[in-house]
Amino acid sequence: MAITEQRLATTVLVIGTGGAGLRASIELAEAGVDVIAVGKRPKEDTHTSLAAGGINAALATMDPEDSWQQHAADTLKESYLLGDPRTAEIVTRGAALGIDDLERYGMAFAREQDGRISQRFFGAHTYRRTAFAGDYTGLEIQRTLIRRAVQLDIPVLDSVYITRILVHDGAVFGAYGFDLTDGTRHLIHADAVILAAGGHTRIWRRTSSRRDENTGDSFRLAVEAGARLRDPELVQFHPSGIIEPENAAGTLVSEAARGEGGILRNALGERYMSRYDPERMELSTRDRVALASYTEIKEGRGTPKGGVWLDVSHLPRRTIMERLPRVYQTLLELQMLDITRDPIEVAPTAHYSMGGVWVRPEDHGTDVRGLYAIGEAASGLHGANRLGGNSLIELLVYGRLTGQAAAAYAESLTAQPRSASATRAARAEVDELLAADGPENVRALQRAIRDTMTEHAGVVRDEQGLRAGLAELDLIDKRMENVGVHPDIAGFQDLAHAFDLKSAALAARATLEAALERRETRGCHNRSDFPDQDPALRVNLVWSPATGVTRESIPDIPAEIAALMTDVSTEGKLVE
Repeated sequence: MAITEQRLATTVLVIGTGGAGLRASIELAEAGVDVIAVGKRPKEDTHTSLAAGGINAALATMDPEDSWQQHAADTLKESYLLGDPRTAEIVTRGAALGIDDLERYGMAFAREQDGRISQRFFGAHTYRRTAFAGDYTGLEIQRTLIRRAVQLDIPVLDSVYITRILVHDGAVFGAYGFDLTDGTRHLIHADAVILAAGGHTRIWRRTSSRRDENTGDSFRLAVEAGARLRDPELVQFHPSGIIEPENAAGTLVSEAARGEGGILRNALGERYMSRYDPERMELSTRDRVALASYTEIKEGRGTPKGGVWLDVSHLPRRTIMERLPRVYQTLLELQMLDITRDPIEVAPTAHYSMGGVWVRPEDHGTDVRGLYAIGEAASGLHGANRLGGNSLIELLVYGRLTGQAAAAYAESLTAQPRSASATRAARAEVDELLAADGPENVRALQRAIRDTMTEHAGVVRDEQGLRAGLAELDLIDKRMENVGVHPDIAGFQDLAHAFDLKSAALAARATLEAALERRETRGCHNRSDFPDQDPALRVNLVWSPATGVTRESIPDIPAEIAALMTDVSTEGKLVE
């Protein structure tokens, strides 16, 4: 069968069409710069659309004392001192402009009666600074960005899977991929590439990511292009993902359920948070609640299906319908469960990659000239625990800044050398997988990686388990040499899964090796064999296949920010 290959050229290529990718594309298009955005799933259904809680900015509409400095202090404190102070300053200083941009694009924020944008408490914030739109803020942001992209006529290719970023002599010159529907190859030449293809939480068995998202694509594409990863072991586990049905395992029950008065019980009926955080109980931090639930399950006090009970049935029905409408609807649709009468079976679930591709704080550039990474693909802001509501504002701030940086880089080029051999290698990689006819099933191997990560690199880790995980991964790598890939009448999903498998294997190795090196307990990273924080490990761990794990020091926190890093009162707030 003849292979068709479509050739495209643009100034900047954006890989990923969630909030980060669209915001960068809009910045470029508004400046009159040629841009193409490609995504492997429909832009209306990207991961951003699942974000429920809200978006942070120190607008001071509710609490006049708030400031970007206080927002930065809260962010760095919550990061367990692993967040980059320069990144925190850039995001918190630029946050109000991010909200202004959304308003300019027509976003409908919740407002007070006098027209001010309403802001609520969320996470460990000193003041009310989380703006929102119902309990579907991410979906509303995504819709707003899509509308703006349509107005600007930005070309968005919705079913293109990028397999490789093309590099010559340390600089990017485009990317290679294929169409998921008909297999048409795409060779896209570009002066700069912005990677916004998400994180790696799909490599755990229970995850809030859907089937074909956050498989580690960003990590593999960046690393194979010559970039490095930072803190891949720092993964946030959300305390309440549902257990069944199998195809929806990990779907989140919003933390608003705990915020409104939901109670956690084990299989014995005990309200177990009294053992772990008697003051805050269910309103404790995400990492602590996840650890508590994990411990109950591990010690044999979990439900028959391996979870715990989250119960809101004691709340007035009206409260549930008004404050938790999505939770009510989701459980009714997925399980025929009426949460006004029955408890929900939940378990900790991999939710957010706080580490990611190593980038510079100023422009999110990588080690590769012309290659940038933004959103959950990047690292630097969140450290060992993400402040609730910070991920959505990060997309907007760095989408804007990185769009500007990529445009400036492209304009500075006097010529763009390309490499025929790099293009041939990208073509050959796809050809070889399509010809692969081995006995190993791609899906089964993905499942094996997810089992390994869940067993050995979940909420709690130790040396023995992490080493066992690496040994299992070595065996999986060998089996991957004998996969069979079989596109069918429905399209080229099987080929995409084979590339997802490569990404998952690389992301898993980086995570296990960095988790082994971080011999301490800090934030989301719990080492049962090293239960204390180690001041010597207040460093970022940087990984690449060539160098393994190296330590990178973190700049000092400016005095004006450090002075504001006090313990935040949690009374009446849902702590994230």
